[in-house]
Parts: sequence; C-alpha cells; structure tokens
Amino acid sequence: MEDRVRVVIAEDSVLLREGLTRLLTDRGHDVVAGVGDAEALIKTVDELAAENALPDVVVADVRMPPTHTDEGVRAAVRLRRDHPGIGVLVLSQYVEEQYATELLAGSSTGVGYLLKDRVADVRDFLDAVVRVARGGTALDPEVVAQLLGRSRKQDVLAGLTPREREVLGLMAEGRTNSAVAKQLVVSDGAVEKHVSNIFMKLGLSPSDGDHRRVLAVLTYLKS
Repeated sequence: MEDRVRVVIAEDSVLLREGLTRLLTDRGHDVVAGVGDAEALIKTVDELAAENALPDVVVADVRMPPTHTDEGVRAAVRLRRDHPGIGVLVLSQYVEEQYATELLAGSSTGVGYLLKDRVADVRDFLDAVVRVARGGTALDPEVVAQLLGRSRKQDVLAGLTPREREVLGLMAEGRTNSAVAKQLVVSDGAVEKHVSNIFMKLGLSPSDGDHRRVLAVLTYLKS
C-alpha cells in the first residue's frame, strides 16, 4: 500500500501495545518492534539504524518505567536528535504542556502529540501515524487549545484575529487547507487568505519553504 510505514511501538501496557500493533498491522503497516520502556526503545532504534533499517515512525507513551514520569518524551527527544529522519508520535493520558513544548521545540518536521483517548478514533490515529512518518505534524486538538490559550498572553500572536488563531489551531493539528475549510464551513480561498495573513504577521517569508505551516505553530512555542 502507498502509505505503508514501518513502526516501533513503546508502551509499557502490554494490552495497549498489542492493541496498537494489531490496529496498525490490520491496516497494512509493519510493526518492526514493540518494547515496554524507554531504554529498550532507544536501544532498539539504534540497532535498527545500524542495520540501515530505521523505522519511519516511533509511537511512544510519554510516561514509561522505571519512574513513569517523563522517560518516554525524553527518549523521543533524544531519538529526534540522534536520528533526524525518524518521525515521533507520543501518546499521553493528559495534556502536559511542558512535555509537548519540549518535544516540539526541536526540528519542525515529523512530530506528533496525541491524547490516548484519540486512539479510539481509529481513522484519525492512523492518519496521524502516516502523516508523522512522512514528515508532517499531528497535534491533539486539546493540546493545541491549551498551548494557543497560553500563547494569547504573549505578543507573538497579538496581531492575529480570532479567526486566524482558529485557523492556526487547525493547522497545528496537521489539517490541510481543504480540511480547515470543511471544518470552518468556508471556502478554500478564504482559508488560503487566512493562512497567507498568518504567515505575513508571523514574519514567515516564502523562502521558508514548505515548513511555514509548522513554523507558524512553533513560533509561539519558542516565544
């Protein structure tokens, strides 16, 4: 299948790990490894990289053994540093702004942060896995809402209209212009105009290339 991707899953709950594996393999994806802690995740990805078999994406829980605090997200940040070509999609029980910001503060491609409840929406979850594997972004709407809510207190977004903030939030979730238009019940042209205004107000020139959508979201995270 055209969107077939190679996945490593890091989740200490055997039940959830097996469930994610079944979900992905049933849709034609290759789950090349499943591990239960951050140390095993890093070791597995390093070994695969040494064999020139780096997976397209890692799906990892934020909290894993031994302390069940931030091992998962720290492993994700390290993997993005050591293997820039790999996508990282982290799953969390709750919105944890510090971890989301830490994860998103590095490279602007191939990153996602979803709440575990979102896995129940199978289509959205699978789309997110493929999108992150292909270098895109996938942010949970609740994560975006909290981060954008915090950023409204900062000057960086002061020039955006409420509608432009709404469009930016949907962009952060990884939605295309057409998907944003459908969600807001407006024309594609109207969305394109809003996106253009966002780029202009945030100082993102055409020279920034295809990553301007992600840079627009990261601008407030880095402010």
